[in-house]
Amino acid sequence: MTTPSFHSPKERGARRSLWSAVLVGAGVMAGIDEIVFHQLLQWHHFLDHATPTIGIVSDGLLHAAELLAIVIGAFLLIDLAQRRRLATHWAWTGFFLGMGGFQLFDGIVSHKLLRIHQIRYGVDLFYYDLIWNLSALALLLVGVWLYRRARRLDR
Repeated sequence: MTTPSFHSPKERGARRSLWSAVLVGAGVMAGIDEIVFHQLLQWHHFLDHATPTIGIVSDGLLHAAELLAIVIGAFLLIDLAQRRRLATHWAWTGFFLGMGGFQLFDGIVSHKLLRIHQIRYGVDLFYYDLIWNLSALALLLVGVWLYRRARRLDR
């Protein structure tokens, strides 16, 4: 015997669209960080206070996690689309919230609280941190605006 659901299929589709896209957004932002700042610019590794080998391995693990998030989120979104339950306005909301959430988490928790790495070394970090965290807030504000819009569309 199944328990009754108090949420309509439309509401479940919206919620799944949002959270599936949060995974994709966080994975994409982690990928941008890892590819641009870790590999191309070589400003830092995920774990900087270790041997160079550990730093490279930690970057590889971050890369694996970001790919996993993107692939799982994409498959969930594809499944929703095939079932005709994908709520694209909620998916875009989740994508921007995921991107901004990862960026802000990285900027505050990884860089400042845990200090596992900084954006860059040997420079004044104030402007780097300011731009990093303001870009995170901008992405989150887009996500919040899309969230409010999606709620209005669903009414």
